[in-house]
Amino acid sequence: MLKKRNCRCGSCGSFETQKRGSQRGKKRYFCTKCKKSFSVDHTKKDKVFWIPHIDGIPFRKLADEYSMSHAQMYERVKQEMNNLPDNNWITLKYCNRFSGILVVDGKYVKVKGYTKKIPFIYGIDYLTHDMVVCLLAPSENEEAFLKMFRILKTFSYSLQVVVCDDRSSLYPALKYHYPKAKVQLCQNHYVENIRTLLHIRTDTTHQHFFNSLSKHIFENYSDEEHLKDALQYVFQKHAQQSIVRRNILEDIYKRRVQLFQYKTISHCPKDTNLIELFNSHINSRIKSTKGFQSFESAYCWLNAYALRRRTLKFTDCEKPFKHLNGKISVQMTLKKQTDLSVILSNSALKTER
Repeated sequence: MLKKRNCRCGSCGSFETQKRGSQRGKKRYFCTKCKKSFSVDHTKKDKVFWIPHIDGIPFRKLADEYSMSHAQMYERVKQEMNNLPDNNWITLKYCNRFSGILVVDGKYVKVKGYTKKIPFIYGIDYLTHDMVVCLLAPSENEEAFLKMFRILKTFSYSLQVVVCDDRSSLYPALKYHYPKAKVQLCQNHYVENIRTLLHIRTDTTHQHFFNSLSKHIFENYSDEEHLKDALQYVFQKHAQQSIVRRNILEDIYKRRVQLFQYKTISHCPKDTNLIELFNSHINSRIKSTKGFQSFESAYCWLNAYALRRRTLKFTDCEKPFKHLNGKISVQMTLKKQTDLSVILSNSALKTER
C-alpha cells in the first residue's frame, strides 16, 4: 500500500510538512522547509460549476454530466458568478506589487438594450501579466477612461506608462489622474493602419515606400537623431512626389515620442501583443454566449472571466516570462506577507487545484 503523502505547502510547494493541530475547523500544518504555517480545509466541498463554464463547457453539457436540467445549471452558474468578489476589489484589498507598465485595450461585447456592442475595458500589468483592473462601459469615451484611471488611483497604482492603441479619449483622462505618466502607442497597430491606408496587400504602388518605413524607421530606431536621418532618407528616396507619403512621414515625426517611448522606459513593450492574446481568448469564449441579456449579466460574466484568468496557472509563457510558468498572475502582485491561499480559499473562488 502506498504511503499517504504529506500536505503540500502553499508557499513553497514542499511536501515536507507536519501536522500542528486544528483551528476553526481547519487542519494546521507547519512547513519545515520555508518555516511557514498554513491551514487546510479538508471538509467536503460543493462542486463548483462556474469555472468549467468559463473554461468553455456549455450549460447543456454540464447539465447532462451532473443530471440536472439546462435551466437548473444556468441558474446554478449564474448564482455562483453573482457570489464572486469583484475583480477590482481583489486588487484593492490584496495587491500592491505592480510594475507600473499597464497594457490597456477594450473588447466589444453584445448586450441587449444597446444598438451597438459596448466595450469591456481592462488593463494588464505587463511584468506580472495580472489583469489588475477591468470595467464595462456604455462606450469607449473619456468618462470610461476617467473611471478606469480613478480605480487605479484607489489601488495606489504607480503608473509609469500606458501601452495602448491610438485612443483620443484616453489621453485627457490619463493626464487628469496621472499627469506624469507616459503613453506608448502600439507600433503593430500603427504600422497596420499605414498598411491599410496604402492598400499594401492589394496594390504594389507604395510597396517600396512601406518596406523602407519598416526597415529604416521602426525596425532600426535607436534615438531621435537617427529618426530624423531615417525620415529624411525615406523622404528623399520615396516621398518627394507624394502628398500621402509626406503626410505619413510628418505624422511619424509628430508622434515620435509616443511611438518610441519604450526606448526610455525599462521593460516597456512597443506593442500590445500581450493583451491581444487575452482578447483572442475572450473572443472565443464570448462567441458561444451569443450576447448578454443585460449590462449587469455581462459584467457578472466578464468579472468571472477576469477572476478565472487571475487564478489560473501559466503554462506556456516564453522568454522573457518563462519564470511565470507554474504561477498564477494574482500571485505576482500580492502584497508582501499575504498568503495566496487567503484568496483561493474564498468560498466563491474555491476550485479543485
